[in-house]
Amino acid sequence: MVDLSDKRKKLDSDSPLNTLVGKNDHPMSYSSSYICKRTQPLAFAIMAALILAPAPGHGQAPKPIAPDVLPGTGLAQHDFFYAGEAKTRDMYIVRKGQVAWSYHDSAGKGEISDATLLSNGNILFAHQFGVTLITSDKKVLWNYAAPTNCETHTAQAIGTNHVIFIQNGPAPRLFVANLQTGQMERDLPLTVGNPKSTHGQFRHARLTDAGTYLVAHMDMRKVAEYDETGKQVWLADAPGGAWSAMRLKSGNTLVCGKVVRELNPKGESVWEFTAADVPEYKFDSLQIATRLANGNTLINNWVNQWSGNIDPNTAPVQALEITPDKKVVWALRSWSKPNLGPSTTIQLLDESSVPENAHFGSIQ
Repeated sequence: MVDLSDKRKKLDSDSPLNTLVGKNDHPMSYSSSYICKRTQPLAFAIMAALILAPAPGHGQAPKPIAPDVLPGTGLAQHDFFYAGEAKTRDMYIVRKGQVAWSYHDSAGKGEISDATLLSNGNILFAHQFGVTLITSDKKVLWNYAAPTNCETHTAQAIGTNHVIFIQNGPAPRLFVANLQTGQMERDLPLTVGNPKSTHGQFRHARLTDAGTYLVAHMDMRKVAEYDETGKQVWLADAPGGAWSAMRLKSGNTLVCGKVVRELNPKGESVWEFTAADVPEYKFDSLQIATRLANGNTLINNWVNQWSGNIDPNTAPVQALEITPDKKVVWALRSWSKPNLGPSTTIQLLDESSVPENAHFGSIQ
């Protein structure tokens, strides 16, 4: 309920006429009561306008979350493996529109920033404070625990015996672990923008077909490529941010941050996607973009659980598949039955693949 007396008091005290004329010492002979009487209609008109005026944003159409009818066939569009940065560590395999496998860890700590389903059914995932390899029945085959003040947000299998990963921290490192011996076959230093800002240094890195390591330097807004000795062999600016990067078959590089950009070997943008390209969607927290075999691009849209509970009715889509001309052909939105949770990485399983078929220089 609006208190009209308070509104009027404020109008009287703040009125330009009162300020200029005063109440007793105006150089003209008009009295304060005379001025108030003359200005009452105006004052009440102003009060009415203030009372009836809508609050900022009130009455305006809210930004759309997503169209009422989403393109594609929902969970049945693709078979896929799914994981995301969330308060609990959850992963899912969806086949024929149904959850065929799930993993839930609510007792540990950290967030899953990177996860891959390997060809033998094992799963490798980086979960902020470590890297773990599990079987499909959730038996732990290998685990690396990050030291105090360090974090691990990305990991990739090399064959069945090696894992390459990055450790954020005061002295960031690129490691290649030998799973059989438990030794680090590579231990290489990495440059960062701020050694004291552990969490913001790196999120995602991937090996290239040439056996180099493509690293998204999140805190430097750059993408760098390293050989197995740690030598930098390529560098490009990423003014829209660099959460993830992948080398394409064409030799170009797909970089995802606030903007998704395809860069040529000179570092020039030859294609880009922004939230403005899909105004009918709330799509503004991009993490990983993947170029698919059909030429489309799959982009994950993360939602921050730490800023508040996620309302399934108002939560945005978790991913979009777009064509080269930016037409949306699939929108994934599954916050209930099943609730897949926030989205960071989606690995399509429509065709068989061997993700661990990679090498880092001589290590394979």
